[in-house]
Amino acid sequence: MATAIFAAMSKSLRRISAFLEDAGIDADILEMPGETRTAADAAREAGCEIDQIAKSIIFRGEESGACVLFITAGGNQVDPVRATELAGEPLARADAGFVREATGFAIGGVAPVAHKLAPHPFFDPRLMNFAQVFAAAGTPRHIFRIAPADLQRLADAEIASFTSS
Repeated sequence: MATAIFAAMSKSLRRISAFLEDAGIDADILEMPGETRTAADAAREAGCEIDQIAKSIIFRGEESGACVLFITAGGNQVDPVRATELAGEPLARADAGFVREATGFAIGGVAPVAHKLAPHPFFDPRLMNFAQVFAAAGTPRHIFRIAPADLQRLADAEIASFTSS
């Protein structure tokens, strides 16, 4: 990547680019013409199925205050009962301040990797049904394409069932 292009990137986008490069992953980071804040937006912009979007859903452990990350297929919803069982403590929706503090990203661009604080991550097995998935790259207009097994490994996420049936 040219130095001038890298310098023009946002801090969040640079962090994702450097993380992927350091991990030896040749992932395509794509700037979309429209926003990719939601899974539906990202799927439309990427021209893929909604379940090929790897959503990063952040919760806060009510007892520990820990960041708990659920990387799920775009069409799936995190089931609060299953999520709580996996986390081993009650979970609360994380507000924008907590998300920014824990991940370094703003809601609408939270990447599943390269967080400021290491989350307790879980990975939706539905994502493994695809050769490639797309995830937020730190901004509301950037996503990256990656093999789901690579994403799961880089996120150090446990594959688990936590979505609503």
